Amino acid sequence: MEEATQIPAMDTGEKRLNELGYKQELRREMTLFKTLAISFSTMTLFTGITPLYGSSLQYAGPASLVWGWVVVSFFTWFVGFAMAEICSSFPTTGSLYFWAAHLAGPKWGPFASWCCAWLETIGLIAGIGTQAYAGSQTLQSIILLCTGTNKDGGYFAPKWLFLCMYIGLTVIWAFLNTFALEVIAFIDIISIWWQVVGGLVIVILVPLVALTTQSASYVFTNFDTAPELTGVSSKPYAVILSFLVSQYSLYGYDAAAHLTEETRGADKNGPIAILSSIGIISVFGWAYILALTFSIQDFSYLYDPTNETAGAFVPAQILYEAFHGRYHSGTGAIILLFVIWGSFFFGGLSITTSAARVVYALSRDKGIPFSSVWQKLHPKHKVPSNAVWLFNVVFTAITSICTIGWVGGYAVPIFARMVMKEKNFKPGPFYLGKASRPVCLVAFLWICYTCSVFLLPTFYPISWNTFNYAPVALGVGLGLIMLWWVLDARKWFRGPVRNIEVQNGKV
Repeated sequence: MEEATQIPAMDTGEKRLNELGYKQELRREMTLFKTLAISFSTMTLFTGITPLYGSSLQYAGPASLVWGWVVVSFFTWFVGFAMAEICSSFPTTGSLYFWAAHLAGPKWGPFASWCCAWLETIGLIAGIGTQAYAGSQTLQSIILLCTGTNKDGGYFAPKWLFLCMYIGLTVIWAFLNTFALEVIAFIDIISIWWQVVGGLVIVILVPLVALTTQSASYVFTNFDTAPELTGVSSKPYAVILSFLVSQYSLYGYDAAAHLTEETRGADKNGPIAILSSIGIISVFGWAYILALTFSIQDFSYLYDPTNETAGAFVPAQILYEAFHGRYHSGTGAIILLFVIWGSFFFGGLSITTSAARVVYALSRDKGIPFSSVWQKLHPKHKVPSNAVWLFNVVFTAITSICTIGWVGGYAVPIFARMVMKEKNFKPGPFYLGKASRPVCLVAFLWICYTCSVFLLPTFYPISWNTFNYAPVALGVGLGLIMLWWVLDARKWFRGPVRNIEVQNGKV
């Protein structure tokens, strides 16, 4: 008897992808841990907290900053659960805009997909820029402390060198993303251990090294505005602004959804990666904030332009004071700043990975000019290398609206899921059941609030130097995109385009 040939079972994620009308083109070789590593690296432990820690601390003191992280983390879980349910049902690379198209129905689907796709694209482009800026800022502090401090003739990188570092980081990220995804996944596995181990070292070591630490009552209950520095005299408004560091840090978990066409068992592993990323960052992020806040030596001196770090980077000054006070050397601070800089590097690399997948998916559906160019895959590595370099060229235009674009893109599919008829939704393995609508409602309202506060002025009195240009940038960007829709795109853009022929009524 001839032995029966055993045909390997089709991956559940690939099966669902085929049902949705797409054939498998990208390599499906990512494990849950690798997908989690990239998602975690996109959120990153240090990259949101570090650059905005100083300004958020200044608005309303330590208590508002510390408890703000807890409040924002709580509402972020609602967004995460809503997105995990949708991801389980629609495990596609286009993720957010694909979800929006299918959930909004045939009438509103194309418009919802168009809005979501471009919000997501804007957010990702700006995300690369913010990572490069903060990474360059950290490197600027490292150079200053390595060459002596601001008081001892250290070299503070001028604007032209800062710009070179900024551009150099984005070019390196684009170059690395040209290689096979397993290379990026390997780097991101290094990233997750780098941030977990590095985070533990910083969280434990810095308060131990600091000569004195602040009391628990100072960290958890001290509320103190600084209107003479920020111009913000309203206490509620100061609290709202102090939450920005948390709202800026707790997003990016949709990276797992962008990789679902390359992840094994994506209908299960995609949601797990999304929720796991939120959980890890929520815990480690709060611990990082507490470590910095407990280690403050002199609050007012942190912002002094004549201090050792030129008052330019509050976390760097806290680290320097801790190590120099104990050992009369800033070497320890330099090492920990390098750990933080590595977090920015890995984060930018992962955001570039996500950005390229969005461009690839949108190009596959003819949603951007010259789609045939951007949707091409590298013949050997099977990655969207042209899409990688497209993002590298245009990232500088809208850095100020990173959070609004990125988080705003979450709102469209979540709102569509909330209002659609339950009988029209085909759930995946992760399903919220009757809790779906309440969860989506809270998530949607929180996203609207988050986007609104990032449009507010952050310093008073308002001048050309203190004006928040995010509303202008957002208005111009979305205005052009809506104008394109009204004049042209609505005539031909239909959202996700099937690339599998339907035979005998079945995909």
